[in-house]
Amino acid sequence: MPVKTIFKEYAEKDSKNISRLHSAIKRYDRIAIFRHAKPDYDALGSQMGLATWIKDNFPQKEVRVLGDNHVTFTPRIFPYMDDLNEDWFKKPFLAIILDTSNVSRISDPRWKKAKFKVRIDHHPRVEEFGNVSMVNTEGAAATENIVNAIINFKGHYVMSKEAASYFYIAIAGDSGRFQYSSTSAHTFAIAGYLLESKIELSKIYQKMYLKHLDDLYVTAYILNHFTISPHGIAYYILDKKVQDELKITTERGKENVNLFANIEGVNAWCSITEDVKDKCWRISIRSKEKAINGVAAMFEGGGHAQASGAKIDSLDDLPRFISELDKLF
Repeated sequence: MPVKTIFKEYAEKDSKNISRLHSAIKRYDRIAIFRHAKPDYDALGSQMGLATWIKDNFPQKEVRVLGDNHVTFTPRIFPYMDDLNEDWFKKPFLAIILDTSNVSRISDPRWKKAKFKVRIDHHPRVEEFGNVSMVNTEGAAATENIVNAIINFKGHYVMSKEAASYFYIAIAGDSGRFQYSSTSAHTFAIAGYLLESKIELSKIYQKMYLKHLDDLYVTAYILNHFTISPHGIAYYILDKKVQDELKITTERGKENVNLFANIEGVNAWCSITEDVKDKCWRISIRSKEKAINGVAAMFEGGGHAQASGAKIDSLDDLPRFISELDKLF
């Protein structure tokens, strides 16, 4: 199928909302872009990519990016978020909320003050919000839906190397470098479109996966302290004491979860990290084939078929969690 046809057919599912998004961007001179808290590649990449694209094509507009900074991605991969006082939100502005399925996860509550709100996401709908809600769960990343919308905007627009680089990081990150089952012909078509902007893949991947010497000690600890369940669930536990000893933050606990990908006999793998601030244990789950988001939903989480998150109140709940994953296999 020709690439243009792939883009057109994908857009047909949300053509009215794509037009409404386009009109909103043109209509408002002040635009704030939001996404979910504790951001990942897709949240930050879609946010910075869209902000850059709007600035490139509508230089007269004021575009702001809001939310928490990432513990390692900022400023290594993405710039710092804008720090705005309350006065900025008193004048009319457009809020674009990305990669977020429910209101409680939006990283800055001031999106509610917007005159007009547009939501763009690829997660299953949890709750409705926004004047425009563009949700296509076929996308491997929210960015996939955003770039498709841009391609289908009526008019002549540019995709700069900078914007394309941010968008590519988002798609590569959320698709597991195009390995997850959510990856489709459309995902590759969008990646190909971004490559036309002369982005430098070697530099992008270097930035995304750069490690420091101290990271080797974290890896060594995990490889010496992981557990395998009877049905091939690999997991490691990082309590607060261990985090302090390894000099890592809670947010970094899941960074090594994919150490167990592509290991024969391992069907799914998890990181279990203590979060003292929120009084819980955060779990990042990955799977080779079977969908694990159903189990994640049982433990206050959710996400994609092969990449989800969950949480438990204490390690007393861990055996039940592992047991539910075991049942899948």
